[in-house]
Amino acid sequence: MKFFIDTANLEQIRQAQEMGILDGVTTNPSLMAKENVKGKEAVMAHYKAICNLVDGPVSAEVFATDFEGMIKEGQELAQIDPKITVKVPCTRDGIRAIKYLSGKGIATNCTLVFSVGQALLAAKAGATFVSPFIGRLDDISEDGISLVEHIVRIYRTYGYKTQVLAASIRHTNHIIRCLDAGADVATCPLKAIEGLLNHPLTDKGLAIFIQDAAKMK
Repeated sequence: MKFFIDTANLEQIRQAQEMGILDGVTTNPSLMAKENVKGKEAVMAHYKAICNLVDGPVSAEVFATDFEGMIKEGQELAQIDPKITVKVPCTRDGIRAIKYLSGKGIATNCTLVFSVGQALLAAKAGATFVSPFIGRLDDISEDGISLVEHIVRIYRTYGYKTQVLAASIRHTNHIIRCLDAGADVATCPLKAIEGLLNHPLTDKGLAIFIQDAAKMK
């Protein structure tokens, strides 16, 4: 399973890259706003800065909600860097835009997916990635991981090439469960990725090793 970091914060991206485990980045308008990125030129420059930090795909989301606007923005985003994946919402016009952009050889990420039906349409339109939102489903007492499992099963049964990118991951346990579910990618906050390192026995064992190493000096 690939690890993407879900942020627009350059320092967090740099830290994840330095760990040597980062495969890509996902962003959205909320994450860009959190970094106080304003204006088209600033947004484009920020995406370029992210691309300069990583080796893998960088999902950059369109702001438009209509077909023509998505196409225009998608083509502009794709020109920033070959690593850019154009992120498009799972709406009627969004599916149309994914079909058009994928037909032009532009990588796409169908986002805000909450059902198997939506994931099916994204795959048929040729999306590179589909992003089921685990945490937001959990928030309304639905099972986000079960959705990931269902999408993975259908894609493998029918041979769809679209990768399942588990999104809206809230904590480390979500990551582990995505592994079990067969997700191709998990996009996570840096805190959730770092949480994979934590275990009390590791801390305890390291403390003992340090104490014993001091006796050898």
